[in-house]
Amino acid sequence: MNGPEIHVEFAPELQVFVPRAGRSGTVPAATDGVAGLGHVIESLGVPLTEVGALVVDGREVPASHVPAAGESVTVRTVARPQTVPGAPLRFLLDVHLGTLARRLRLLGVDAAYESTDIGDQALAALSAAEQRVMLSRDRGLLRRRELWAGAFVYSTRPEEQLRDVLDRFRPELRPWTRCTACNGVLREATKDEVADQLKQGTHATYDVFAQCTACGRAYWRGAHHEQLEAIVERALAESHGRG
Repeated sequence: MNGPEIHVEFAPELQVFVPRAGRSGTVPAATDGVAGLGHVIESLGVPLTEVGALVVDGREVPASHVPAAGESVTVRTVARPQTVPGAPLRFLLDVHLGTLARRLRLLGVDAAYESTDIGDQALAALSAAEQRVMLSRDRGLLRRRELWAGAFVYSTRPEEQLRDVLDRFRPELRPWTRCTACNGVLREATKDEVADQLKQGTHATYDVFAQCTACGRAYWRGAHHEQLEAIVERALAESHGRG
């Protein structure tokens, strides 16, 4: 683009995508008189999944607005909690977010996860086919038009990633109801039903079990339960704090 210039001011949360915005958060951008404002913003490095209201000279406009020379644009971040209309709230995570996927499942959130790199096109198609919100740190993936919906995961730390996703989407939390390995739904199980998965010490020590209805994996309150309980209690406390 090498046409009329506009000035784009980004919300502080979005400036991570536009390093040259500096402290002011404002960058000049050339337009071509044809492309919509959404295209201009993406060309500056910001995925539209992260963009909320667009305000041009004091009035809100759609992403399709074709900017004119000299316009001042304010790009706001997505409002929270973010709603995703048209389907039950569920997620799809790429290969780099395995820990986040397991923690979401621990909390009973429907979180599909690809443990191998199947490529951006396949992930986007799966997001659309199953109507799942794509969670990723890959900006290119989040720019794919076939995505059902998407969200950038800002942190590299799993505890911060979880807090951010829960704050942004406010999914219903139903801890201990999903398989952390495959995302299947858990059911109560007797010791006899899962006996073939138990070591002798476990068989003698524990009496309460659950089993995944999809993959058959058995669950009980083992050595790591306190650590998992802490994750659950913290998430529930923060959820109640948000009201």
